[in-house]
Amino acid sequence: MLIKICGLSTPETIAAAADAGASHVGLVHFAKSPRHVSLETAAKLRSGVPDGVKVVLLLVDASAEETARAVDAVRPDVIQFHGRETPDWVGEVRSATGLEVWKALGVRDAGTLERSAQYAGKIDRLLFDAPPPLSREAALPGGNGVGFDWNLLKGHDHTVEWGLAGGLNPDNVAEAIGATGAPLVDASSGLESAPGVKDVDKIAAFCKAAREVSKAL
Repeated sequence: MLIKICGLSTPETIAAAADAGASHVGLVHFAKSPRHVSLETAAKLRSGVPDGVKVVLLLVDASAEETARAVDAVRPDVIQFHGRETPDWVGEVRSATGLEVWKALGVRDAGTLERSAQYAGKIDRLLFDAPPPLSREAALPGGNGVGFDWNLLKGHDHTVEWGLAGGLNPDNVAEAIGATGAPLVDASSGLESAPGVKDVDKIAAFCKAAREVSKAL
């Protein structure tokens, strides 16, 4: 079971995620997010990530120059794009950097899943997330603490490796994995005591719940 803890901003929470068995830790470089870290901070956090845990750098609608600068500073294992990036754009980044590339998609309906096939051959993983609320123009592209209808994923013929995000927490991750068969789960706001402040106990509980249900499947 692959587990990503996203939006980490301190060495203590990085260590907590690794100790709990997370396979990936996410660093958000997006100024509008309460989980934003500067490139300097991200690089320092990255240096403290234990071997065997992959570092995911999250970017939103970054230009080619911004992307190159971020990759050079942080040296992530994975780049996750969480904006309006096109299949061709993410494919070019993947070819240019040689890094693993993920793309997050907000799932509003079955049409989103159909359109996701456009990313086949361009990226390494799709991350199905909840879309930002339509009524909130200033809403973040992710990390809003809301989910989507997991039934949309039932029976879907995945053409790209994938993962599940959107409103996941220690109380519902087992149900989410059971309902969707997700090979990777990604949590952020559901593991916080306040916006941007991760709770180490919630991180541990989330990882434990995800691991236990995966063993039972």
